[in-house]
Amino acid sequence: MNHAEQNNVAEISEENIMDQWQLYKETRSTEIRNEIVLQYTGLVKKIVFRFKGSYNNFGQMDDMVNQGMIALIDAVEKFEPAMGNKFETFATLKIRGAIIDFMRKQDWVPRSQRSLSKVLEETFGELYVELEREPTNQEITERMGISEANLQKILQQRHNSIVLSYEEAINEKMMEVSPLITEERSDDSPEATILFDELKSKLAEAIDQLKEKERLVVSLYYYENLKLKEIAEVIGVTESRVSQIHSQAMIKMKNKLINY
Repeated sequence: MNHAEQNNVAEISEENIMDQWQLYKETRSTEIRNEIVLQYTGLVKKIVFRFKGSYNNFGQMDDMVNQGMIALIDAVEKFEPAMGNKFETFATLKIRGAIIDFMRKQDWVPRSQRSLSKVLEETFGELYVELEREPTNQEITERMGISEANLQKILQQRHNSIVLSYEEAINEKMMEVSPLITEERSDDSPEATILFDELKSKLAEAIDQLKEKERLVVSLYYYENLKLKEIAEVIGVTESRVSQIHSQAMIKMKNKLINY
C-alpha cells in the first residue's frame, strides 16, 4: 500500500467514526455504543499502564481496567461531538478520574507513611511562609527533628502518595474548568475557557520556578510519560533518587498553587 492509499484509509476510518457517533446520538443504540467503545479500549489500557508504571504498591490491574472501561462507556454516552472537541481528551479525564478514585478507595498508602508525609508537607509550608522562600533540607530536618537520611527516606517512600494526590487534584481541576466538560458549547462558555487557560499558565509558572533537575523529572514524568526507572537512566541517578526529586518538586508546586 502506497502513502496516498494509507492516507485514504485513514480518512475513511475517520469518516466511519464520525458516522458512528452521529448514528449513536440519533438512535442511542447499545450495539453502536459498544462498537465505539471497542475502538477506544486501547486508551483505557494506556492510562492503566501509565499508573502501573508510576506506583509500586498495588497490582490490581484487572480491577483498574474494569473501572476504566466503565468510565469509557460513561464518556461515550455523555460526549457531544457537536461541541467540536476531541473525544480522546474528554474520555481521558473521565478514565483517569475513575482510576484515581478506585485507587483512593483501596487505601494502599500505609497510615504511618501518610502521617510522615503530612508532617513534612506542613513543615515545608510553615517554613515557606516564615522565610518567604523555599526552605533548605537542613532547615526542614532541624524543624522536624530528623536526620537528612530520614528526610530522603520519607521523600522516597511518599512518592506514591504525593503523586496520586497531585494527579487527583489536577484531574479534578481539569474536570471543573475544562470547556470539554461543560454542557454548553465551548464557544458559548468563555469563562470555562479562561479558567482552563489560567490553570495551564499557573502550572507552567510553578514548573518554571523549580530547580533544573526537578523541572526535568517533572517534564519527563508528566509530559514524556516516562517511568521512574527510565527517568533514572536519562538523568544518571538511582530510581530512589528520582522518587526523592519528584516528591520535592511536588511539595514545592503544591505550595506555589495553594492559593489558586
